[in-house]
Amino acid sequence: MPSTRQLTPEERDFFALLTETVFANPFGTDRDRLTRLLGREAPLDTVSQAILYDRLMPALERRLDRLRDRGLSHLDHFIGEDRMLMRQVFLFHGYQHHYALFDGLIAHQRLGHGTAPDLGWMPTLLNALLGYGFDPKESRRWIALYYQLRRAYYFIERALVGRSEPMRALRRSLWNSVFTTDLNNYTLLLWERMQDFSTLLLGETGTGKGSAAAAIGRSGVIPLDAQGQGFARGIEQTFTATNLSELSEGLIESELFGHRKGAFTGAVDNHEGLFSRCDSYGTLFLDEIGDLALPVQTKLLRVLQERTFTPVGSHKPLRFEGRIVAATNRSLEDLLSGAGFRRDFFYRLSGNIIRMPTLRERLADNPGELEDLVGALLGRMIGDSADVLQARIMESLSELPADYPWPGNVRELEQALRRVILNGRYVPDALPGDPASEIDAWLAAAEVGSLDAGELLGGYCRRLYDRLGTYEAVARVTGLDRRTVKRHIDGSA
Repeated sequence: MPSTRQLTPEERDFFALLTETVFANPFGTDRDRLTRLLGREAPLDTVSQAILYDRLMPALERRLDRLRDRGLSHLDHFIGEDRMLMRQVFLFHGYQHHYALFDGLIAHQRLGHGTAPDLGWMPTLLNALLGYGFDPKESRRWIALYYQLRRAYYFIERALVGRSEPMRALRRSLWNSVFTTDLNNYTLLLWERMQDFSTLLLGETGTGKGSAAAAIGRSGVIPLDAQGQGFARGIEQTFTATNLSELSEGLIESELFGHRKGAFTGAVDNHEGLFSRCDSYGTLFLDEIGDLALPVQTKLLRVLQERTFTPVGSHKPLRFEGRIVAATNRSLEDLLSGAGFRRDFFYRLSGNIIRMPTLRERLADNPGELEDLVGALLGRMIGDSADVLQARIMESLSELPADYPWPGNVRELEQALRRVILNGRYVPDALPGDPASEIDAWLAAAEVGSLDAGELLGGYCRRLYDRLGTYEAVARVTGLDRRTVKRHIDGSA
């Protein structure tokens, strides 16, 4: 074995700067550090992480070659702080040489292929890590981290389109929700322990809370098996979503916690609830949690506090192993007001709060983001033919007022594209500030007595909501409960 020698001061400085850069949040890249590493000005942050890191490789390879010439190519050849530093360098080197293989694995699963993915390259990667000096168990662990990093980058970058600062900030927040602000500490202390860190997504309807939740849920740890031949779970098995507002109050506990045979009329067999089906590698997404009834909030509080729950009709507590991500279109101030939402439940739920930016905020920061979104949405709708329609759709959308607020956010934009494709133009259902909207069809119908009770109440609730801004305020004026108000408003939209 070659004698142990130290890194030179220049090598140590370069490797330290490299690891500080590549182990940082990739959506908050420090251009100054990249400029110093590249020896020239770093490109704008629209360049992908993979391209940026690829540009670092020649300088890294030259230094590793010089170390090999001195007989320093293995962790055992270093001591103390140099050894700790080279662990990180070797990990990045292995990651950068193999990330494309993980991208292929992700694409294979996302396309829903019925055949098992080809993992014939796995032994080569394992041998590479063993060659750096990592033991077999540790090598499998780092491979699982490589896979997790690529999934997180894939879903956070691709599922959330946009170059505006609000969207860049959102991506940084989602990355931190998966890996915290310190990837080194994450790998040392929090590996496979993120289940206790719940996340609450706040945002208006149509801002993409479901996509953000899926990005977190599909980016958790999935270990490599002991033989190094495959991963413990497929991507789609790690994320379960449910919209709580769509579940009836009588069945919501059964759906969440499960029930035992005979627990209530119609319970003809045992039923495994969502919390039982979500294992330690999974994330359970509870959408519209702001509409949850107080008794169910109390039971969910127990899950968050004690990590246990009891199926309906049973006295045996079960353990919840997964992670919770929740979302609501209620504002933070509204949740903390005490109007139908327990504060202790909020504080247990909000281990991390992420606010989803509205489309108007995004476009105010970067108007070009509209074209990016149109291209991405069209690509999902019609695939490769999107380019043929994009120019015509952008021309049609340009007929909207420059300050159109997009009250339905990205979801409204998606429907706008469909209307342009079908009808040639998009006319919002109620364009704020348009003189034509002053002619209120609902009011006219009410005056002539042509509305039934549901239409009358729905229209009234909708107008109160437009003026007052929250379901709670409408509930106070009308004397209805919040859930009923929301149902009438959604039904009149």
